[in-house]
Amino acid sequence: MPVRFLVSGLVQGVGFRVFARRAGRQLGLRGYAKNLWDGRVECVVDGSRDAIESYEVALRRGPGMAVVREVVREENSGEVDLPNDFQIW
Repeated sequence: MPVRFLVSGLVQGVGFRVFARRAGRQLGLRGYAKNLWDGRVECVVDGSRDAIESYEVALRRGPGMAVVREVVREENSGEVDLPNDFQIW
């Protein structure tokens, strides 16, 4: 079941999406990371429960230049069309 993360803080223009893609690929997740108009980054992922838990820990840490203020996790109950790998949108 896909999980959606909304990450807020200083997360755009600091390599956050590249960081999120790298972490997702290392954990064997599929999904995407994209900038939202309000300054947050949205990450939607699917994979094993353990991998998703580890991914959330990584998002809360973020890359060196980022300042993560909040990570909201939403369990996704609907169908989401995800890529077969991890992409930046």
